[in-house]
Amino acid sequence: MTLEEIHSQEAMPETSDSSTTSSASASGTRMQSAGKALQELLVASQRRGCLTAGVYESAKLMNVDPDTVAFCVLAADEEDEGDIALQIHFTLIQAFCCENDIDIVRINDTQKLAAIVGAGEEAGEPRDLHCILITNPNEDAWKDPALDKLNLFCEESRNVNDWVPNIALPE
Repeated sequence: MTLEEIHSQEAMPETSDSSTTSSASASGTRMQSAGKALQELLVASQRRGCLTAGVYESAKLMNVDPDTVAFCVLAADEEDEGDIALQIHFTLIQAFCCENDIDIVRINDTQKLAAIVGAGEEAGEPRDLHCILITNPNEDAWKDPALDKLNLFCEESRNVNDWVPNIALPE
């Protein structure tokens, strides 16, 4: 078990305090805002040709030129959670991102992700959407407000020891 899995399984204390309720709704609003920002970023980066999809392709890019990577998205459905090889890849990618100050999030719905970035098939195989990198070859060339929102979301999440926050994509 990873530290993330242990952290997510910890029981949340149940209280009827109104501050807890307002805190939960603020957290939900923050998560919705991050999901919308992620959707906007994925669409914009795909239009600009700054999106790399696939675990292998992403690892290759991070090995060759990690300075161009601006953001990382890991995606896995419920059935993927039992795939040990994929989880090992995720762990290595997360470690690399942390070491290179690359913000990273997880999503649990690859179908929504495929609807956003397209599940195009190359050579008869479905596109691997388990890892998506947003690249920025020129740091001054592209400043996206959605990327800024996501960077802030990730920073706030790290402040509460949530190193790889989960984001729900909007419907």
